[in-house]
Amino acid sequence: MKVLGMLDIQLIRKEPDKVRNALASRGQPELAKALDEVLKLDEKWRKQRGEADELNAQRNKITIEIGELKKAGKDAKAKIKEMGKKVEEINEANEKADKVRKEIDVILLALPNLPHESVPRGKSGEDNKEVRKWGEPRKFAFKAKEHWEIGEKLGIFDFERGARMSGHRFSVLRGDAARLERALINFMLDYAVKKGYLEHMTPHLVTEAAMTGTGQLPKFEEELYKAERDGLYLIPTAEVTLCNLHAGEQLKDEQLPLSYCAWTPCYRREAGAYGKDIRGMLRQHQFNKIELVKICRPEESYDELEKLAKDAAGILEALGLPYRVMELCTADLGFASAKTYDIEVWLPGQQQYREISSCSDCEDFQARRMNCRFWRKGGKLEFPHTLNGSGLAVGRTMIAIMENYQAADGAVEIPKVLVPYFGKNRID
Repeated sequence: MKVLGMLDIQLIRKEPDKVRNALASRGQPELAKALDEVLKLDEKWRKQRGEADELNAQRNKITIEIGELKKAGKDAKAKIKEMGKKVEEINEANEKADKVRKEIDVILLALPNLPHESVPRGKSGEDNKEVRKWGEPRKFAFKAKEHWEIGEKLGIFDFERGARMSGHRFSVLRGDAARLERALINFMLDYAVKKGYLEHMTPHLVTEAAMTGTGQLPKFEEELYKAERDGLYLIPTAEVTLCNLHAGEQLKDEQLPLSYCAWTPCYRREAGAYGKDIRGMLRQHQFNKIELVKICRPEESYDELEKLAKDAAGILEALGLPYRVMELCTADLGFASAKTYDIEVWLPGQQQYREISSCSDCEDFQARRMNCRFWRKGGKLEFPHTLNGSGLAVGRTMIAIMENYQAADGAVEIPKVLVPYFGKNRID
C-alpha cells in the first residue's frame, strides 16, 4: 500500500494498541477513533486488493489460454471477449481500492506523530518538565521595563505605523532597532556555521506538497498565509524549505548526518493567539528567525537532538541571557514532533521565562510524508529522521537583550559578543 507518508501503516497493523496508547497520551480522544477508522478501512482495502489480485491472476490465465488457442490455430474470440470483461472487472476493483486508499491517506495525514517513550506523560503545558537552567536573572536597582516601553522611549519601535500599513501584529523597526535585528541575524548565522551547519538561502513561498511534507498541511491551514492565485504558501518557518530540499530523494548513507541553517522571515496568522501578547513585538505575523535542521540516521537522532538543543542554547549563553530548558509533555507536543525541548529566555520586564526556541525530533514522520529515504551501507533503503529548532527567533532575542541589558537612564547596553556586529556598545 502506497500512502503519502506520516505514521507507518505497518506499525499500525502490527501494534495497534501501542499506536492507540501513544496517540491517547496526547490528550485528544478523537485520535483513537481516527485510528480505529484507519484499521477498519485498511482491512477493507486489503480485501479489495486481494480481489483485484485474484482477478489479475485470472486475466493472466486467460492470456495464456488465448496464446495457446492461437498457436493451435483455433478460434480465440470467446476468450478475447472474456478477457475484455475481466479487464473491466480489474479496473473497477482497482478504482474501489484506490478510493479506500485515499480515505486512509486523508485520515493518516491528520494524525500527529507518536510521542517517544521518554516524553513525560501529561495533560497540559503545566506538566512540562524543567531539564536545566543557565544564568542568574539580573537584579535591577530600578523597576525593570518591558521591551515595548524601552523601544518606544528610545524611538526605535513604531507600532502605530506598522499597524496602519499592515494591521495588527505588524511592527516597524527604525534606526538602532533595525540595526540590532540585522546584527543578530549575522551573529546567529555565523554561530551556526561555526557549529557545522551549512548555510542556505531558500524560497519564502512553497507548494502545498512542501507544506504537507513537513506537517503544516492539512492540520494548520488556518495558520498559514496563501497566495491563492499561484497556489503557494508563505513559509511559517525555514524548517519547511530546509527539510524539503531532499523531498522525493534517496540519500547515501555517507551523506548523513546533514546539518542545515537558514535565515528567513516567517509568516504566521497566529489565529489561535487572539488576545495574547497584545503589546509590543513578542507575537507577530511576520518575524525573522534562524532555523536549524538536521537529517540523520534513526539511531543517531536523539543524540542529535541533544546537540541541537545545546547549539540553540549556546547562542543565549554567548549573549549572556539567562534561560531554562523545558521538556514538553505528551499533551503539549507539536503535531510532527516525537520529542521537544523548549528553550525559554528570562524577560525581566515580564518577570517570567518565554519561549525563544523549540527543538524537536520528528523521527521519520516528516521523511515519510516527503518520501525522503537513504541507502544503508549494504543496500537497505530506509527513512531518515529529521530534527529542527530555532537558532534563534531574532525578534524575541532582541526583546531579551533590551530587557536584560536595560539601564537606569533608559538606554540599552549591547552584549560584548554582539558589539563587532552592531558597531557600538550602547543604544541611547
